[in-house]
Amino acid sequence: MTTQPPTQPPGESDTAAAPTCYRHPGRETYVRCQRCDRPICPDCMRDASVGFQCPECVAQGNKTVRQARSVFGGSVIAKPYVTWTLLGVNVVMFLAQLATDGRLTEELVMWPLGVAANSEYYRLVTSAFLHRDYLHIGLNMWALFMVGPYLEQAFGHARFLALYLLSALGGSVLGYWIDPANGASLGASGAIFGLFGAMFVVGRRLGLNLRPIIVLLVINLVITFMPGLHISWTAHVGGLVTGMAVSAILAYGPKAGRTLFQSMLLVGALAILVGLVITRTAVLLPLIG
Repeated sequence: MTTQPPTQPPGESDTAAAPTCYRHPGRETYVRCQRCDRPICPDCMRDASVGFQCPECVAQGNKTVRQARSVFGGSVIAKPYVTWTLLGVNVVMFLAQLATDGRLTEELVMWPLGVAANSEYYRLVTSAFLHRDYLHIGLNMWALFMVGPYLEQAFGHARFLALYLLSALGGSVLGYWIDPANGASLGASGAIFGLFGAMFVVGRRLGLNLRPIIVLLVINLVITFMPGLHISWTAHVGGLVTGMAVSAILAYGPKAGRTLFQSMLLVGALAILVGLVITRTAVLLPLIG
């Protein structure tokens, strides 16, 4: 004589219908979500501290979990994606410069006369993604590769990108004011010096040994002002000052309402740079005639 295995747990009425998964009505199950008590099949089970939960309860619970933040308020990152992206953009732009035999360089290089007379304000930013030769881009990208991931980890993706772009713009703005109107400059050095300045500010904020950072800054500034190298000192100094100011905003902001505080001051820093550009244009236009 053979017996049939029971189709429901002991104690259940033989006439009661077996519960089915709330997401898959065709699947019978006796497992329930520990949070909402709805039946869930094996495909819908999510491990919980006790038993299992359904996908919706897990998603709802994750919304209440406070996300980890970096030391200066940004989201904790797994990989320095912004640094890698900036490296890639600079390399692609350099290859495009080579492929166009200098035409792209002429269209995007920092040229004060073009900015003022032709309203080509994009040059203030695009010039920071151009380079003169292999050595030029090699040195700048090596510096970005070395310090970028550390600062991106400290500030988070968005804040690090703001630091980089504002530093690049700050270098161009100082060049717009001081360099010859018909001169030209290019390179990521303004942004890189901004990162060097940020390393100093972060090191000071965290109480680190500043000697290596100071040596790095001094060496690069000495090289900047060496005669015969044709280095744009305005881009370096402008980027350095801007990077230090921006990183100070990020590093010394209050913990309470930090994101709002940082956002407002970053917008203020951008407004100051834009105001300097507008003022310089107003000064140059009458001289151009």
